Amino acid sequence: MNNLSFGNLLRRPEAGAFLGLIAVLVFFVIFGSTKFLEPAGAASWLNVAANLGIVALPIGLLMIAGELDISIGAMIPAGSMMVAVLSGHYDLPIWVGMLGSLFLGLGVGLINGILVVRTAVPSLIVTLGTLFAVQGLLLGFSVLVTGTTSVALTADPLAKFIFGQFVGGSFQVIILWWFAIIALFIFFVHYSPYGNWIFAMGGDKVSARNAGIPTTRLTIILFVLSATSASFVGMCQAILFNSAQVSGGMTFIFNSIISVVVGGVLLTGGFGSVIGIFFGTITFAIVNQGIYFTTFDRNWSSLIIGIMLLLAVLMNNTFRNMALAYRPKKK
Repeated sequence: MNNLSFGNLLRRPEAGAFLGLIAVLVFFVIFGSTKFLEPAGAASWLNVAANLGIVALPIGLLMIAGELDISIGAMIPAGSMMVAVLSGHYDLPIWVGMLGSLFLGLGVGLINGILVVRTAVPSLIVTLGTLFAVQGLLLGFSVLVTGTTSVALTADPLAKFIFGQFVGGSFQVIILWWFAIIALFIFFVHYSPYGNWIFAMGGDKVSARNAGIPTTRLTIILFVLSATSASFVGMCQAILFNSAQVSGGMTFIFNSIISVVVGGVLLTGGFGSVIGIFFGTITFAIVNQGIYFTTFDRNWSSLIIGIMLLLAVLMNNTFRNMALAYRPKKK
């Protein structure tokens, strides 16, 4: 029973994120309507949450481990263009294009991880360089090979059914992939030794290495997960919308970091949870889309979104500090 005490519940990283989500829901019910909770309305923010959430999960793990990957801004359009060029421009089987997209993410992730662990250059700088390098390579390669920056793609029915269809007319099938990936990450982080290793790396990487934790290998794995997840999202978008463009994806950088921070992950590392990132992603998506269900002037939407997200983060920090200061009364 002691494990269910108020103090123990507040100590959980996702506690503040969950309360922030409730506050956001109440806000839009009061100032908007319950339509955003109905199937058509829920699809608008669930679709955003799923595409963002698949990228935010590995970004959150990297931040817990004390690292950061901003190259995802280029990997999403790169993943889209790879499958579109291979299977749309060159008419190769869609599965070849999909493998090409995922292997591209694997390769960039390996480059990021190896550069970070071998050079000791901060991951922000390394992935910033990768971001611009992939962007430039993507633009030049697309124009050289296809003569354009936009490529059409028509996937076969099976690939369309699994990766790029609308379920129920408005829900993207990637939502199901998001839920499946969340389950895998929960096991990976909270029920396997790797999770404790990641938290230890975020607390003190040198001490974690001295304790026998394979920090080098784990860092590379996390960067591979991040880049591959971004490529996967780009691939699914290309299959869903039957086209790919070299632009787009930059907003995912900031949106994923915001979702992770709202979800209770510390920027300094060593603290967070998968469920918290899940709540943070949904909170961001609801705030981002919920404004259209209110009567507020759309010209003020960015201001309202910024204020609400800031309040959600402050609430998260407040409850975390309360949790750390909480002491149960002695009987």
